[in-house]
Amino acid sequence: MPSLFRFLVVAAVLAGLVWGGLYALANFVTAPPCEITETIPLPKGGP
Repeated sequence: MPSLFRFLVVAAVLAGLVWGGLYALANFVTAPPCEITETIPLPKGGP
């Protein structure tokens, strides 16, 4: 039983670290705005 408890504690700590990292990236990192231009080719042939 102690090994199961140890596994659950380690899994919970790792999940907390991942959750905290995702939260930090979502709230504290801002990407600079940039303009995106993409050319869309016209279909071949006529209407």
